[in-house]
Amino acid sequence: MQPKKSVRDYIRTIPDFPKPGIMFRDVTTLFADPRGFRICIDQLLDPFADQRFDKVVALEARGFIMGGAIAHQLNVGFVPIRKKGKLPGATLEQPYLLEYGEAVMEVHDDALQAGERVLLVDDLLATGGTAEAGVKLCERMGARIVGCAFIVDLPDLGGRKRLKDLGLRVEALCAFEGD
Repeated sequence: MQPKKSVRDYIRTIPDFPKPGIMFRDVTTLFADPRGFRICIDQLLDPFADQRFDKVVALEARGFIMGGAIAHQLNVGFVPIRKKGKLPGATLEQPYLLEYGEAVMEVHDDALQAGERVLLVDDLLATGGTAEAGVKLCERMGARIVGCAFIVDLPDLGGRKRLKDLGLRVEALCAFEGD
């Protein structure tokens, strides 16, 4: 009998992408495997089994894949947070810093209601800049972030600490040191 695979076993590492020295953690191999994908969604929800959510908020783009599946499983609404210029209608904007400049995330200004309980999801937590921008957008609409769930944490880049310093609960299915 084969040993049980963990979520980490489904993730492919691609060296030197998108530039030399980077070890890219590719979750598309996880998404492509039906068993791996089911394990991922179930395990992302497990730490929050005792919580109630009104919406799942996911960050562009791979976060949408998990966010839709999680919202379906929880029978709640799904809210995408996108890069600037991708959403029609009135939006709220939140700038955040990148290592080479600044970017902007957006959400429809009516996507969340005051008091709604939100689970924020994305595939990877690195520096936490994108996640923090998502948190700020949700909070500007009066929503409460109950937790943040990620497949991969790159702890050496400080994102977990950044979100915990905001008082947020952060869960990740696996970590890759040194990235």
